[in-house]
Amino acid sequence: DVSSNLAKMNVTTEAATAGGGGKSKKKGGTNNSNSNSNSNNNSNSNSNSNNSNKQPKAPPPPPPPPREWTAAMQADCDRILSVGEECISAAELRGLIVAKGRGSDNEAGFNLYDGFEPSGRMHIAQGVFKAMNVNKCTADGTNSTFVFWVADWFALMNDKMGGDLSKIQIVGHYLIEVWKAAGMDLTNVVFKWASDEITHNAHEYWPTMLDVARRFNVTRIKKCCQIMGRMEGSLTAAQVLYPLMQCTDVFFLRADICQLGVDQRKVNMLAREYCDAAKIKRKPIILSHHMLYGLKAGQEKMSKSDPDSAVFMEDTVEDVERKIMAAYCPSKAEQEEVGEADTNADGDGDADGDAGKESMHLTEDTLKNPCLDYIEHIILSPPGATFTAGTTTYTDFPTIRAAFLDGTIAEADLKRGLIDELNRLLDPVRTHFADDERAKGLLEQVRRFKKEEAEKKERKPAVVPVVAGSGASGDASGDASGGGGANTAPQVRRLNLVELGKVQPNCHLVLAPMPSVKPTLQEALDVLDQLRAGPAGSAVGSSTPEAPLVLFLSDWTAKVCNAIDADAKAIDAYYTVLLTSLASLDPELMARVSIVRQSEAILADPSNYWISVINVGRHFALDDVMGDTLRDNDCVGHVIGRLMLIADVMGLEPASMALPARRAESATIHTLLGRYFHEKLGSMTTPGTVVVESPSLALQEAKESDAHKTENDEYFLLDDPKVHGKSKMKKAFCEPGNADFCPPIEVSFAFGGGAIPISRSEENGGNVTYTAQADMEADFKSGALHPGDLKAAAFGIMVATLTKLADGIKANPDAAKASKALKQAEKKAAKSKKGGKK
Repeated sequence: DVSSNLAKMNVTTEAATAGGGGKSKKKGGTNNSNSNSNSNNNSNSNSNSNNSNKQPKAPPPPPPPPREWTAAMQADCDRILSVGEECISAAELRGLIVAKGRGSDNEAGFNLYDGFEPSGRMHIAQGVFKAMNVNKCTADGTNSTFVFWVADWFALMNDKMGGDLSKIQIVGHYLIEVWKAAGMDLTNVVFKWASDEITHNAHEYWPTMLDVARRFNVTRIKKCCQIMGRMEGSLTAAQVLYPLMQCTDVFFLRADICQLGVDQRKVNMLAREYCDAAKIKRKPIILSHHMLYGLKAGQEKMSKSDPDSAVFMEDTVEDVERKIMAAYCPSKAEQEEVGEADTNADGDGDADGDAGKESMHLTEDTLKNPCLDYIEHIILSPPGATFTAGTTTYTDFPTIRAAFLDGTIAEADLKRGLIDELNRLLDPVRTHFADDERAKGLLEQVRRFKKEEAEKKERKPAVVPVVAGSGASGDASGDASGGGGANTAPQVRRLNLVELGKVQPNCHLVLAPMPSVKPTLQEALDVLDQLRAGPAGSAVGSSTPEAPLVLFLSDWTAKVCNAIDADAKAIDAYYTVLLTSLASLDPELMARVSIVRQSEAILADPSNYWISVINVGRHFALDDVMGDTLRDNDCVGHVIGRLMLIADVMGLEPASMALPARRAESATIHTLLGRYFHEKLGSMTTPGTVVVESPSLALQEAKESDAHKTENDEYFLLDDPKVHGKSKMKKAFCEPGNADFCPPIEVSFAFGGGAIPISRSEENGGNVTYTAQADMEADFKSGALHPGDLKAAAFGIMVATLTKLADGIKANPDAAKASKALKQAEKKAAKSKKGGKK
């Protein structure tokens, strides 16, 4: 970069010295030889002249001296580390403090982040414990900001508050009031609402999520689903979106430190793995705080659905005393018991018993005493804190633990001391929610929501006609009416491209093929046949009013499915070549086709679109979406792509749509579309779906082994030179008498215009014209039509077809450029594949 800038400076200086500045740079001028030499690398004399005039390379600037590690920086590091049960890694934290922390030149400092799902009441770990940790991380002078990601989108996916986004956001405001009252210093704290931030920055957020999804397989994402308290077998398709979005949050929020609980460790580690895959140099630091035990025996963590499993921030003095006095409080290790929460099917992390328990705590603790846990991690967390049991005041936890285990501290005294300290911490919160009208109103609403949810569960029938774990609460718009059928007719949150004026109503929809570096003639034929397969009005020349035709370019789905290595330019290049070729092959038909690009359609109303994707995922079990064609070792992006496809169809609201028979997943897609429209979209008409089987343009029989494939001779490409019309057809399979697989016959009738002339001598039967493919097949099978005569006819048809395609691409500068871009992408892929083998 330095030498390049110097070279540019040299050119400018010489031109100015010549007396003309920019004006002296005329073609053929005598005072700009250096400029000309830069543009003419084929001229040795000019090149040598240029080299002789260049200034010597300036040495790179020396790196800044390393900052001195001060006692204050060490104090920041120690204080932040005290928050976590684990830090990955402490060395990286030191480096971050040097680069962005106290005393650095980085004015913005570094960011820590935690996300909270607004799903109901707040227990003491989320309230007081979090407030203490935030205060440690953002102490005066640390040069840090704690970003709270109010994860209303995630609550929506987890079916909290009946999937009602407005209720979820009310709960979110309640959480903020609790944090304020709990003593959190908000000076360096920022609250960001996921739904707002994602909607306003959809062009940045969603492509990042798609990039994350394309880099991991289903198995890896399933391992992260512990964060939703779900066992793998009961996952809905939406629940694989959760870790993908949470991983995306890290990069969207530009978080330097992920400061979440140990239960979130797997998805935070996913973010670090993504850095490796995406070649991101600076990885987020993972600072995982301790998970407090539930108050009952065997509870690995608190449960918001079990009011006696934890102390909650709005609990009364009497509530705290009752809960703590009844709390599990062993003084010696006991055989592990199964607590009540393990069988409580509340969807809050306990329904599946052992869902990820092995990673809830990173330090070994055979005692698992929740009272001691509260004392260590809450009461003694602030600097200089003390704890009084009976008449003795203690300043450190090991002494308290030892005194309790040896009987010096009686269980009653330990619990009385804990009750007093907890009430002291909760008194400011109680006062705030008693005296502040806004806070009081929020709490009343949250309590009412929880009551309504409990009543709804009681009313729920024993057998619910939805997939396991999906909930039956309707869509995200507040339509928590259950079935979503014609009788209830709930409002449907979706992209509405008809209302937005992007498409005409009652269109016939065709989905463009998945992009590749080699766009084939087969793909173009498939698309044309699918467009022609619409209602009667779609037929050219029909007297019936024309049905609007839409060709949908799923560019974001292509990215998440890793098409052409998710190269956006190459994906666009594929579509450019395809569209140009379609117009060359059937200009009259394509003149009536509206082209809709998925990314542009989504960004017209991203919030409603992605809510519809989430709702589709909530309705289906993951196994249903994967169907028979996806396996756990496949890219999870294919799951996301299928959810997006259903959302796309909802947004376009076509009267009919075509699917290619040769597409392996067409059957699964057809089933999912039919089910979702029938089971959830009673207010919308299910599009008529036709599966189209186009003639096969394969030139060779299928090979059992990839080693025997000669790919270039197996099919025609859209940018094949016209000479390939003869050379490829000459090599095409054409076994005498075999009409079951005869590429020259298929190709001839696909592009020959319906009348195929065969030229031959009189002794060989004379000239003949076939207008029916069945007649040609019969003659070929009987031997009346010789393979040589058939291929000669096919030569001419394919040369004419490829000439038409080549002329179309040549006449369109964008298409010509796109064809070259695809060849470059092909070389890049081949080089990458070769490097991978090494």
